[in-house]
Amino acid sequence: MSAGAPHGAGGPGADDGGGFRASLAGLTTRGRSFLAAGIAAALCAYVLGQSELLRVGLLLAVLPLICVLALHRTRYRVSGTRRLTPVRVPAGAEARVQLRIDNTSRMPTGLLMLQDRVPYVLGPRPRFVLDRVEPGGRREVSYRVRSDLRGRYPLGPLQLRLTDPFGLVELTRSFSAYDTLTVIPRTEALPAVRFTSESSGYGDGSRRSLALAGEDDVIPRGYRRGDDLRRVHWRSTARYGELMVRREEQPQRSRATVLLDTRHLAYEGAGPDSAFEWAVSGTASALVHLLEQGFSVRLLTDTGDCVPREGGGFTSGGQESAEAAGLMMDTLAVVTHSDGAGLSRAYDAVRGNGIGSGFGGAGGDGLLIAFFGDLDDVQTELAAKMCRRSGGAVAFVLDSADWSGRPPGLASVMSRGLPPLEERLGRLRDAGWTALAAPPGVAFGELWRQAGHAPIGTGTGSGSAGGWG
Repeated sequence: MSAGAPHGAGGPGADDGGGFRASLAGLTTRGRSFLAAGIAAALCAYVLGQSELLRVGLLLAVLPLICVLALHRTRYRVSGTRRLTPVRVPAGAEARVQLRIDNTSRMPTGLLMLQDRVPYVLGPRPRFVLDRVEPGGRREVSYRVRSDLRGRYPLGPLQLRLTDPFGLVELTRSFSAYDTLTVIPRTEALPAVRFTSESSGYGDGSRRSLALAGEDDVIPRGYRRGDDLRRVHWRSTARYGELMVRREEQPQRSRATVLLDTRHLAYEGAGPDSAFEWAVSGTASALVHLLEQGFSVRLLTDTGDCVPREGGGFTSGGQESAEAAGLMMDTLAVVTHSDGAGLSRAYDAVRGNGIGSGFGGAGGDGLLIAFFGDLDDVQTELAAKMCRRSGGAVAFVLDSADWSGRPPGLASVMSRGLPPLEERLGRLRDAGWTALAAPPGVAFGELWRQAGHAPIGTGTGSGSAGGWG
């Protein structure tokens, strides 16, 4: 039996499974029982001299071998395709997998059992029984997969099991290709709020600037048919001897950086309800929201890695922006804890691009949203320096003492060498951050709304001490 499929459809090529010896390994329990009973009957017939028993024994022993030979010499041409819809789903959502088998040979197939390999986290392995497929015919089946854990999961390769009418032999043929399901973090719809020091229009691209500031420093261009005569730059016209007009104001998209602290030392626990998964989900929600609001966005981690890497690290808009958004979601789908102990690389990446050095001014790179885990004295000071009282920085701080379920108290926190949560938040606010605690069980949308309405560098409220209602 051979197999093929259109390129990229989910399964070109199948393994024929070896020679006749490999086909013998396909004997089922029934087939092995028939073969053993036949050999035993033949031996007994030889010892007892019973010719009738010998005929029965030969029949029982030969029948499985005939079935093996028949299936081994069968040459079906079967192609299999897999269609995954969608290829990227949030955690907890379902994706539909559609399988199609085409019989491209001139002879009908026998009974086929179709099986697709899927990781255990996506559910049980799907199996389907297909009746006889006529020449040129096709069969379509589908199943659904879902996962509560983000990640990238391979689907496939697709397997076909061919059996004989007596159920004595079962041969498996595998296709070579597989698809990948990407489970991204859950995202939450966020309210539209304006953070301090944002440009007017909240990232809608309404912030504009001339090519160079100053009337005398305007870089003109040649007059084009249809240009407004009110934009004629007479001084340049006199200088060049032809009509020159001022350049149009160039739209400048507001920028935003979303920083995710992935340090292993900064979080405790694991699983969908852990602090780290909350931070990853919050990061994804912030990225999606800012992109929808028209920001040029980039994702930054404590390791200094930036997504996207091109274009200065920020999305550029249009189709490229959509591709970059998908890349950032794919990155968050597989992000894990880093082995780093500090935020120095993230600090260098933030300060190296002007973030915190004057939002809305020349060289400023816009809003900074950060998700921090546990911060000791050194890391708190480093995080505070990322802002320098710009007011355009918002920090969500997760405390392991709250998320681990330990009784709150100074001794519990100080035992790990960490300052109390309120002290960490206060130091960040003094530096200009809008800092809020992110306790367990709180919707990120509520924290986002509170951050947008908080005064500059305070972020105070009912949630600042570790508990929102």
